Amino acid sequence: MDYYDALAKKVRRNLLITMTVVTLASCGLAYLLLVATELPPFIILIVAGALAMLMNAIFSATTTRWLLQPLQAIWQAVVHISPTNHGEPAPNIDQLKLGQEMVGSLVNQIYQLASEAAKHTTAAPVLSSEYGFIPSNLPLPLFVLDESETIQFANLAAAEYIGQKTDALIGKNVYMVLDMAFPNKDTLDAWLKESKTTVATASHSWERVRLNVLDNHPTRLFDLAAYYNKDNPNKQSTMLVLFDHTKQYSQDEQAVSFIALSVHELRTPLTMLRGYIEAFQEELEGKLDPQMTDFMQKMAANAQQLTAFVNNILNVARIDDDQMELHLNEEQWPTILESTIEGLKLRAKVRGVQLQTTIAPDLPTVAVDRLSIQEVITNLVDNAVKYSAGAELVEINVHMNQEGQVETTFTDHGQGISAGIMPNLFTKFYRDHRNRAQIGGTGLGLYLCKTIVEAHGGHIWVKSKEKEGSTFGFTLLPYASLAAELKNGDNTDIVRGAHGWIKNHSMYRR
Repeated sequence: MDYYDALAKKVRRNLLITMTVVTLASCGLAYLLLVATELPPFIILIVAGALAMLMNAIFSATTTRWLLQPLQAIWQAVVHISPTNHGEPAPNIDQLKLGQEMVGSLVNQIYQLASEAAKHTTAAPVLSSEYGFIPSNLPLPLFVLDESETIQFANLAAAEYIGQKTDALIGKNVYMVLDMAFPNKDTLDAWLKESKTTVATASHSWERVRLNVLDNHPTRLFDLAAYYNKDNPNKQSTMLVLFDHTKQYSQDEQAVSFIALSVHELRTPLTMLRGYIEAFQEELEGKLDPQMTDFMQKMAANAQQLTAFVNNILNVARIDDDQMELHLNEEQWPTILESTIEGLKLRAKVRGVQLQTTIAPDLPTVAVDRLSIQEVITNLVDNAVKYSAGAELVEINVHMNQEGQVETTFTDHGQGISAGIMPNLFTKFYRDHRNRAQIGGTGLGLYLCKTIVEAHGGHIWVKSKEKEGSTFGFTLLPYASLAAELKNGDNTDIVRGAHGWIKNHSMYRR
């Protein structure tokens, strides 16, 4: 209370001094004007009043900042120790000109209270079978793991979800129990490894995780939330909660599967159609007038485009069913790129577009699945040609980037992409509503490109400006950069799933 009284006295004294100075200054000015000038009294009154208002404004701003210093320091202390602190520094009490003693006392008490709260929080037991009424009866599947990812606790909902008994889960490695396939390389395993080396606590979530369960138990599709606490005294460091969305996600996949089944029936007649077109082109070469030759070229180009459409649908279905396997082999990237571009030149020519390829010399060999990476090239070239909007050139460039990866870019000079569209470009079925009626497509090409490139360990990106064109690019890993332990014995074939490396679970089955 002594600190408060001292602060109140200081505030009263300073406010009294400030108000007295303003009053005396106004009166002094009025007196000087009255004695030294012949101005009318009402003019003198107006000038003195204006001066008083100006001085009050200046002193009020200065005084407000001065009076709020103690409150600002207390606010800084609270934010500094809060769990959501984003870099707010601790207050410097020594710099305070008002209420230094009172603020210092309050801040010390805040720090002491926070310290006591932290001790109680750390000492509180984490979920275990001994404190398990709430977690045991939680209607969501819940797993608690130790630092080695061994299951220490699983509730009844978790056991029922994967079709096993609770006791059978305890003591097993989580990867042996939960065979999870993630949509991309951001997996639980990768996140845990990073968290253990960089942070004390962390949380993360994933969508559309697939759980492959043994013994004819139905496949599950769910969202996953995880919490990691490195310094837990009970050694129960990780908590996993599963949110089932099997019905919703299965409907999405069934829609694609139904389309894929229907499209699959097109492959045979489409193959025959392309064969007849090629035969006609060979037999009638040089015998047709320019108009008929143009018709034949357009038929061949459209047959190729329809084949690409069918392949996209079938590959997306394989990805969603986690059935796409990529066999990465050591390949010469210029050879694959040039042969694929050569097959696409006719389709570009029909649309009045020329494909220009520039390849840097001395590129290293890359690790690719030839068929799948050709589909990436095909989709990106088709995309560039379709959106050229009258521009006659699509540029394809290959070079080594600063990270030591082989980077391939596809640049058109067409209509470009607005900033609001960019974040959704690689989303399945997404198409720009502004041109979907004018430009055909399924919304699957870029999604497929992203999935295949990331499965290769690369990265895909886009830069664009409206009315100036777009550049799509992706990277591939040099074959020599792949870790030796991820290669098989003969060092020529690497197997990856569309959702990333196929994890070897045998190391946990002991």
